Amino acid sequence: MKAFVHENGKLQVTQTDELQPKANEVVVRLKMAGLNRRDLYIPERRKGINEPLILGSDGAGVIEQVGQEVKNVAIGDEVIINPALRWYDNADAPPKGFEILGMPDHGTFAEKITIDFQQIEKKPAHLTWEEASVLALSGLTAFRALFTKGQVKAGDTVFIPGAGSGVATYLIQFAKNIGARVIVSSRSKEKLNKAQSLGADRGVLHEDDWNQELADEQIDLVIDSVGRATFQRSLDVLKKGGKIVVFGATTEDTVQLDLRAFFYGQYQLLGSTMGSRQELKAMLTHVEQYQMHPVVDSTFKLEDIQQAFHYLKENSQFGKIAIDVFK
Repeated sequence: MKAFVHENGKLQVTQTDELQPKANEVVVRLKMAGLNRRDLYIPERRKGINEPLILGSDGAGVIEQVGQEVKNVAIGDEVIINPALRWYDNADAPPKGFEILGMPDHGTFAEKITIDFQQIEKKPAHLTWEEASVLALSGLTAFRALFTKGQVKAGDTVFIPGAGSGVATYLIQFAKNIGARVIVSSRSKEKLNKAQSLGADRGVLHEDDWNQELADEQIDLVIDSVGRATFQRSLDVLKKGGKIVVFGATTEDTVQLDLRAFFYGQYQLLGSTMGSRQELKAMLTHVEQYQMHPVVDSTFKLEDIQQAFHYLKENSQFGKIAIDVFK
C-alpha cells in the first residue's frame, strides 16, 4: 500500500506492506488523514532511528477487516481514528503506556491502517471526510483543555492566543456553544476576522498592548499553546484567581515566572495533553449536538504532503489541513 514514511532519516511516499489484523484489531481503509504540528517534529525526534515509520495521527475511513475478538463494529462502518492510544477513562493525567498515534506506532498517512478496535469511533454523519479526518486530535485536545481542565461555563470570558491554529478553531466553537465570551489574538488581521466570523467576540493583535486593549475585560480563563511568546502577557491580562491552561508551546518551552506576583494573584496554572476515550466520546456528542463543522483550511494529496508540511511550518493556515490518502 502507499504510505508517507520516515526511514533512514528521509521522508518519502513509498510502497509498504499491509499488516494483517490481530484478533483485537481492525483494518480501516482511510479516506482522509489530518496533518498536525507534531508530525513536523517527528523526523527530528527519530534521529538515528532507521526503521520505517508511517507518520500521521488523525484519519477517517471505512472498516475493511475485523479480527475475531472485535466487538460492536462491523465491516463497512464509517469511523474516525482515536490518536490517544490506550487512554480509555478520564484521569488527571495520561496512564502509563499512553502514546500518540504516529510514533512509535504506525500512523494514518497511508491507504490503510491496522489498529486496536478500541481506538476507533463512529464518524459523525453530518461531517465530510475532510472534516472527520481532522477532528480527533485537535478537537479532543481543545475539549479537555476547555472543559475538563478549564471548567469553562456559560458567561465566562476565555482568552485564546493564536487564533489560527487548528485547536483554537475548536476552542472558539466549543466555548461559544455553551455561552462563553471569547477573545482571541493573532499576528494577522485576516485571521482575527476569520476567528470573529467563526464566533469569537473580540480580537487583538499580538503587537498590541494587551493590558491596555483588554483593560475593560475580566478574563476568567486563558487557553495557551504558544509558549514563551505569549505566556507572561496572557498571565498579565488574566483576572486575579483565574485559570491558565497550557497544552503546547509552539515558541520556546521555557518561560520566566514571577512567583511572588503569581501567588499573590492566586492564579491557577494547569497542564493538559490530548484526552481520554471517555472525553473523545463526550466531544463527539457535543459536535453532533451542535452540528459543528471543523474548519478545514486546505486539502493536499498524499503525493504532495511535503508541500503540506511546508505550508504548516509557515503558519499560513487558519484551521486544519487534510491529506487525501484515498486518490
